[in-house]
Amino acid sequence: MGLERSGDVVPAGRAGQPGNGEEPTSTVKPFGIAKRVVWEAYRQVKANQGAAGIDGQSLEMFEANLKNNLYRVWNRMSSGCYFPPSIRLVEIPKKNGGTRTLGISTVEDRIAQTVAKIYVEPALERLFHPDSYGYRPGKSALQAIGVTRERCWKYDWVIEFDIHKAFDELDWTLLGWRQLFPSDATSISFG
Repeated sequence: MGLERSGDVVPAGRAGQPGNGEEPTSTVKPFGIAKRVVWEAYRQVKANQGAAGIDGQSLEMFEANLKNNLYRVWNRMSSGCYFPPSIRLVEIPKKNGGTRTLGISTVEDRIAQTVAKIYVEPALERLFHPDSYGYRPGKSALQAIGVTRERCWKYDWVIEFDIHKAFDELDWTLLGWRQLFPSDATSISFG
C-alpha cells in the first residue's frame, strides 16, 4: 500500500477495480491515496475523540456533513494541495505547578495526519532500532523498563545519558557554527 505518482505506471490490477477503494485510472490524482484509508483514518480519529481545533469544529459538527468532509480531505491530499491549518494552543496545568502547552489540531487535520501515518509508519517502522520504545506501535515504556531490568541483571555496568534540553545547551562554537554563520549567530534556541 504505497503512494504512487500519476506519471508512474499504475498496474492494471490495482486501479479502477470495483470494490478496491481506488479511483479509475482516468481520474488518478498525483498521489494515490485510497478513499478507504481516509475512512479508516476517520474511524481512528473518532475513536480517540478529542476537542475542536482552531476552526471550532467538533467531531459531531464534522460528522454532520461527513461524506463531503471526508471527500474534501481525500481530494486535497491526493491532489497534493493539502495544507494543515494552524494549531489551537491550550495551557494545561501541571500537578506540581506551572502549565504545559497542548496543541490541538482540527478534526480534518487529525484525519490527514492519520492518513499519512497509515502510509508512512510501516515503512519507517522497519528502520527503527529494536530497543527504541518511544511512540511506536506495540511498544511501551513498561516494555522498556522490563528490558532495562533484565539487562541490569545480565551486565555489570550501566551508561546513563540525560539529554534534557541537550540541544538548548550545546556549545555551537565546538560544532563550527561560527564558521558557517560568523555574524551574530551566537545564541541558538530549539526550545
